[in-house]
Amino acid sequence: RRPKLRTVTMYTTRPIREGETDGVEYFFVDQERFDEMMDEEKIIEFRSYNTKCGIWTYFTADDGQIELWQYDYLVIGTIESYYALKEYFDDVMVPLYIEVEDGLRLSRALERERAQTKPQYAELCRRFLADAEDFSEENLERAGIKRRFQNIDKETCMEEILREINVNL
Repeated sequence: RRPKLRTVTMYTTRPIREGETDGVEYFFVDQERFDEMMDEEKIIEFRSYNTKCGIWTYFTADDGQIELWQYDYLVIGTIESYYALKEYFDDVMVPLYIEVEDGLRLSRALERERAQTKPQYAELCRRFLADAEDFSEENLERAGIKRRFQNIDKETCMEEILREINVNL
């Protein structure tokens, strides 16, 4: 059977980039809204980064998007966000690690950054190096992530992920 998959839209305090739409890639909020949601105990997990452009926070909120009794979800995040979501949702998370060869990942990021009116190349480099550390072999192993999906061709990668999800249903 084909799973009823939905995505979860994360939140961020970083500025919206050209070509992004609020509520699609992320919900773009300011620090004040983040603090309000924290006070309301709606934040499941968050990560803050001291970027070349200031401190940016990314987070997942318990805002009514997630209805585990009705749907399965795909969530994009870091290993730290995986741990926090797994704890919050009583261990129902299954990690799916999508891997991109470093040169291709850097090339894609550079292409996206070049399309911006004010490219932030220093931040791109910081993020690239931070991801290499965050998703190190040791961290992947510690998280129990064994199955990897190669994102060379989007359609093939998606088909492989859907097959894997069907196996785990």
